[in-house]
Amino acid sequence: MIEWNPWCGCRRVSDGCLNCISPEIKSTSAAGGKIFQTNDFHLPIKRTPERLYRLTYSDNPIYVCTKSDFFIEDADPWRKAVWDIMHFRKDLHFKIITKRIHRFQDCIPKNWGRSYPNVTIVCSCENQKSADERLPHLVDILAAHKEIMLEPLLEKTNVEAYLSSGCIEAVTCSGDSGKKARLCEYSWVMNMREQCVRHDVAFHFKRTGDRFRKDIKIYHIDPSSQIKQAQKADIDYDPQKKEDNKQLIDQTLFHLAKTKYRRQYVLSPKLKEYCRQTGMEKLRRKAFEIVREKVSSPYYKGEGRQTPLDGHPIYIAMHATGTCCRTCLEVWHSIVSGRRLTEKDIIYIVDTIMEWIKRQLEYHIE
Repeated sequence: MIEWNPWCGCRRVSDGCLNCISPEIKSTSAAGGKIFQTNDFHLPIKRTPERLYRLTYSDNPIYVCTKSDFFIEDADPWRKAVWDIMHFRKDLHFKIITKRIHRFQDCIPKNWGRSYPNVTIVCSCENQKSADERLPHLVDILAAHKEIMLEPLLEKTNVEAYLSSGCIEAVTCSGDSGKKARLCEYSWVMNMREQCVRHDVAFHFKRTGDRFRKDIKIYHIDPSSQIKQAQKADIDYDPQKKEDNKQLIDQTLFHLAKTKYRRQYVLSPKLKEYCRQTGMEKLRRKAFEIVREKVSSPYYKGEGRQTPLDGHPIYIAMHATGTCCRTCLEVWHSIVSGRRLTEKDIIYIVDTIMEWIKRQLEYHIE
């Protein structure tokens, strides 16, 4: 990750700033010190001895003011020169992360027009209060690229009203860092992912933070391992890959429907009515619970019999889709036995189950 810090130092504006990991920001926040220009002010237009630009297209994206806030008031006299550099280096893509999105309109250059196409505005929030204060500004501004960053994520936060605007391209989540790091819960991260999936917005789980709860266990994670642990969760969502996943599910369901055994499983009128009354979102949450309980472990004493044959539409769907046991998962979905399912595996299985239920409700003749 390439950082460009034309100035350093910041001041706290909300709870998300409490454990800021940047020493430059910590010192100025604590002492009320000055914001100062750095020697990297002109970094994107600096050249090597061979007269080539030090930053090239392969360095994209360039993260701007990671040790300050681009829209902080103290930098008002310097900002025009930085905008000029961004406008000049059209081959570079700049990401501006800010908690001061309310100042955007007062800080853009005269030639902004409808936007600089090589700039992404990233609004940083940490909880529901900050999201509801800042994200309406993000939705309203004129910018070609907009993203949301929840870093640190301090509570379960709903941003669907802003994702539904259609102008948000991505959401990034991270836990809190530092000696007094506040807890981040896996359920909050997954809830944010589900919101993104519903609105077809890219989702990235960047880092766990120092204190991370999954289920009932709290993990204390060393800073050097936080990004790696987030990657191991394998829950990032890329809408561009969605179509490939859908095609795989479509093909698998097509072949399953050709087998006499799988074809016998259908939803009764009573179970269909139950699904309609319950709603697909509640059914999906239940599917996650059942899949984790029945097939997520590497081995089961009653392998092949752990999923009941009736009683709940999710059970029927699991047998119909070949997701009812580890043996069937290996045969039909190439998910090998002998290892714990990853979160990506579980999401794929739930997507398959829910697609089958959806088709039952829409197409199956009673």
